[in-house]
Amino acid sequence: MKIEILGMGCPKCKILYDNAKKAVEEKGINAEVVKVEDMDIITDYGVMMTPALVLDGIVKSAGKALSIEEIKQWI
Repeated sequence: MKIEILGMGCPKCKILYDNAKKAVEEKGINAEVVKVEDMDIITDYGVMMTPALVLDGIVKSAGKALSIEEIKQWI
């Protein structure tokens, strides 16, 4: 599984990234969590508000720093 956190480095983006890493660790799954700060890639996903959570190429959330529990429901 590939988890992408889209955002330019704002505080919410950092929270979402950290929460995604913790969710993966707590679930004990094998997943790659990466930050994407390239605006061209972000807009290619159609995301207008960051941070955004992308799971295996599908945007699951935008504009919100999801909690660990919310992320765990999707992964």
